[in-house]
Amino acid sequence: MTKLPTLTAGFILTLFSSFTPAGRVLIGLGVAPAEVVATVPAGSGLPVLALLTPAERTSYLAAFEQYVAHTYVRAGLTGAALPLPVYRQALLGFYNLQQQGHVEAGTRTLTIADFSQSSNRERLWVVDVTEGRLLHHTLVAHGKNTGEEFARNFSNVEGSEKSSLGFYVTGPTYQGKHGLSLRLRGVDAGYNTNARTRAIVVHGADYVSKAFVSRHGRLGRSQGCPALPAPESAAIIRTIKNGTVLYIHGPAQVGYRSALLELDAALMAFARGQQRLTSQPG
Repeated sequence: MTKLPTLTAGFILTLFSSFTPAGRVLIGLGVAPAEVVATVPAGSGLPVLALLTPAERTSYLAAFEQYVAHTYVRAGLTGAALPLPVYRQALLGFYNLQQQGHVEAGTRTLTIADFSQSSNRERLWVVDVTEGRLLHHTLVAHGKNTGEEFARNFSNVEGSEKSSLGFYVTGPTYQGKHGLSLRLRGVDAGYNTNARTRAIVVHGADYVSKAFVSRHGRLGRSQGCPALPAPESAAIIRTIKNGTVLYIHGPAQVGYRSALLELDAALMAFARGQQRLTSQPG
């Protein structure tokens, strides 16, 4: 199992020992942090405000940035054309979802779809962020009203046939008209929370292929689902099902501003995760 260098892991362990017990988070009550802070169970749905001093934030952030760079290089994501800033943003949301209890603390699988890139490119990556290992890298379609070759317009509205940005948690599989498919739960307020009523799922499709690109000059498009190449979809779905994180990134001009990119909460969950790894035998 890949771990941070001993010095970094040790210093995280020392710093984190003074924070809240595992399974609890801090929330702000609309007043200055020094005045009143309450603890609530993770996953309560209440807004999370992680309280770090400037010195603590600096130390946690240094370890986090080292981890981002280490796993990025180890997974070969430069060669796989996943931009480092997109990977870092995905990890911030990944750890915020752990802090809020949307995914389990031991979750290690992160799927990233970069819809700022051409649909003709392989712009979906599935990464084991604990091992720093690229598990899958392939094409992915966006919604037909989101754009042609490039994704430009996004929506959370039912019937829009547009893709929705942001963070999702994967659910169970089912057999649908596209074969093995994967339900998604949109957890990014203002961006994708209607995913379930819109039937936004992961599935395979014949129009997601290099052959389709060769014939039409662009990838085929879905009704808003992140559709995958049919020959690869079942293996990817089995890898990411049941409680892992999917992040759909969009072009800069869309102005995506999610609460799930909050830094302090992500750093606390990251530190807790590293503490757990360093305490495991072997």
